[in-house]
Amino acid sequence: MTNSNTEALSEVGVSIWLDDLNRTMLEQDELAKLVEEKNVVGVTTNPTIFATALSDGAAYDEQVKLLAADGADVDEAVFLITTDDVRNACDQLMSVYDSTDGKDGRVSIEVDPRLAKDTDGTIESAKKLWKSVDRPNAMIKIPATQAGLPAITAVLAEGISVNVTLIFSLDRYRAVMNAYLEGLEQADKNGHDLSKIRSVASFFVSRVDSEIDKRLDEIGTDEAKALKGKAGVANARLAYQAFEEVFSTPRWQSLADDGAHVQRPLWASTGVKNPEYKDTMYVVDLAVADTVNTMPPKTLDALADHGEVAGDQVTGGYDGAREVLAQLDAVGVDYNDVVKVLEDEGVSKFEGSWGELLDSVKGELDKAAAK
Repeated sequence: MTNSNTEALSEVGVSIWLDDLNRTMLEQDELAKLVEEKNVVGVTTNPTIFATALSDGAAYDEQVKLLAADGADVDEAVFLITTDDVRNACDQLMSVYDSTDGKDGRVSIEVDPRLAKDTDGTIESAKKLWKSVDRPNAMIKIPATQAGLPAITAVLAEGISVNVTLIFSLDRYRAVMNAYLEGLEQADKNGHDLSKIRSVASFFVSRVDSEIDKRLDEIGTDEAKALKGKAGVANARLAYQAFEEVFSTPRWQSLADDGAHVQRPLWASTGVKNPEYKDTMYVVDLAVADTVNTMPPKTLDALADHGEVAGDQVTGGYDGAREVLAQLDAVGVDYNDVVKVLEDEGVSKFEGSWGELLDSVKGELDKAAAK
């Protein structure tokens, strides 16, 4: 039976995607159970998730042994292992993909994070991942760095569905939406069916609060401390306002007339970092139509257990959100510096996780080869 809280969120128009993937989950039908019981309709992955999955090597032992016997190097092994998991997840979610006409049932896999500043490398990596997974419900994750923006356009122009990740600032989000529209325009010229292309824009939430709360504590005034825990939701609400603006323009309407779909905002980093905050705040406070909320298992469980979904919490809150950002500026929080730090840290963290993943697989390959 479907959980009433997750069902309520879905009825608002939020697609619930799980921010987790591992082979055990796939082999034991855990994903199918989440679809049936908690309204999960998609999956996102990132280098950290794969590094965590591979650290529990039991489920991957057999494949690692075969790869070692074939003489695979570590980069090849990681590519094959991760694309196998994503392909299998795509197959398990194909019925959701079909029933939603391609809107959901999506599984995202990220390009090598070491390419975050390499436009051409990102494009080639995205094409290779898309070809290898070879499923219409896959999505290729590309970071919204300066080098990532033209890559997003180029990859969409090839008819490839894209999940744009690591978005923190409102200005960068607008640049991402522009890259999406440019990609669709090029895809149309290239003869691709626009109705088959889907995209989401992953706007990060909790990390914004973590960075700004730290700065508010350093400022230390009562006015500053009163703003803790408000920035992430306010920033995301203003992102949704930007989404509404961009996808109501004549430029967009022309593409929609040719079958294009909006690039939905995806609320990412929705696990609460501060235990003093309500553990479902980045879910219920950002409930609004035409969005995705990608939740780690702990947050999904919290929503199912005690989440209180009260309908649209976004579209009526734009003035309040602007006021929060204005108050942050007034107490001395530099928004532009915050989002730059967060983007740099985000890329660095994913590079670090990728390095851990490579080290873990290399160790397993070496052990298997020595036997």
